[in-house]
Amino acid sequence: MSEEVLAVVNVSVARRWLAIGLLLLVGGAMIYAAFTAPPSAALQAFLIAGGALALWMADKMRRATETWLELTQTELRDNTGRILARVADIRSLDRGFLAFKPSNGFLIRTKTPGPRAWMPGLWWRAGRRIGVGGVTSGVQTRIMADLIAAMVRQRDQDSQST
Repeated sequence: MSEEVLAVVNVSVARRWLAIGLLLLVGGAMIYAAFTAPPSAALQAFLIAGGALALWMADKMRRATETWLELTQTELRDNTGRILARVADIRSLDRGFLAFKPSNGFLIRTKTPGPRAWMPGLWWRAGRRIGVGGVTSGVQTRIMADLIAAMVRQRDQDSQST
């Protein structure tokens, strides 16, 4: 039995390929610069390593942004079924200007820590913190954040009244 999906956060095709293209451009430019005008061996190694890292990140983002996030009454998950957080485990949600969160996104703090994970452009998790956003739509993440905040508020009110 599957639950009703209340909100979805995905990445538009244009944003996805713009972000991936920029990473490919940076990686290619660094590697090109390393071989066309190598200033010193140390700087050349740095440029090659940085370019390779940018190319690796572009591929990781390409794979990560093929998925999307879904919010149900009980959990926040991706479309493959990987659970980011259960609503019952969410302590707080932060969308503030100074919050350490992804662009166009929000930060969730959970009661229990989870394994580190990083899906560039979509979400990341480090311990009890989960950042959602990146190259996602600000409208979609705002709607999802509002729903999560309301669900957490309702859960807290229900637990205080009993």
